[in-house]
Amino acid sequence: MTSADVRIAVIGGSGLYRLFDAGIEASVDVDTPYGPTSAPITIGLRAGRRVAFLPRHGGDHSVAPHLINYRANIWALASLGVTAVISSSAVGGVSPDYPPGRLVVTDQFIDRTSARADTFFDRGTVAHLAAADPFDPALRRLAIGALEALDENFAPTGTCVVIQGPRFSTRAESLWYRAAGAHTVNMTQYPEVVLAAELNMGTVNLSFVTDSDAGLAPVLDDAADPDAVSADLVFERLRAAQPRILAAIDGILHALPAEFAPRVLIAPEHVRAVLGRPPLSADAAHAVGTAGDPR
Repeated sequence: MTSADVRIAVIGGSGLYRLFDAGIEASVDVDTPYGPTSAPITIGLRAGRRVAFLPRHGGDHSVAPHLINYRANIWALASLGVTAVISSSAVGGVSPDYPPGRLVVTDQFIDRTSARADTFFDRGTVAHLAAADPFDPALRRLAIGALEALDENFAPTGTCVVIQGPRFSTRAESLWYRAAGAHTVNMTQYPEVVLAAELNMGTVNLSFVTDSDAGLAPVLDDAADPDAVSADLVFERLRAAQPRILAAIDGILHALPAEFAPRVLIAPEHVRAVLGRPPLSADAAHAVGTAGDPR
């Protein structure tokens, strides 16, 4: 088998920087038209499936959310033959119905980011993505079934507002997101999901609620909300939740049929044209790697 035979990818969010304890077949640096990926892609066996793994923030959490080279990451996975992406994310809960400790199978997002390169169709062909349901419905059904089988504490739907980062929300922003209908807040689900859809890859997102964002409890006598977001709190709770997150990913991998076919949202010839673009020169790729996604 070659690296191009892999059909499933896991994109690891904060706290998930390694997927394989053993049995790594390959570590692949993919040259892309957009510069380097967040980290080399590892390919190995997980839950009996051959999987490509890419840590979104790099292997040591060195890439900030607004500097992730989303186009390089997604292009690289598509070039290996990936058609199904399982992504993990840490999120804050901006609704009392989404408390810390709950897993969420996200189904919608609200984009509040800025200046991110968010399409492959920025030159030549104009392709309009139908994004009403950005996450693949078939993959979401599989994920819901897998979490039910695990008797997990989870929400089968959830709207995530994606903020620019790397700062966390103000209290006013957190309340505004809740009033707008959001359930969770995150910094990375956009443009990752729509870029995958532009290359006809299906995505399912598994989010773990680590905190209550700026704090849902009222501030009285300067008392701190123990669930209000901080970087230390997020990473502490992610470490504790790793067995649950990995078990959920394994359940989805087990449930994913070998014959899975994603939705075709963009004409295949347009996708082939994007994947046929040549990689950047070594000098240009280095410049992008030090400056973030090219604009």
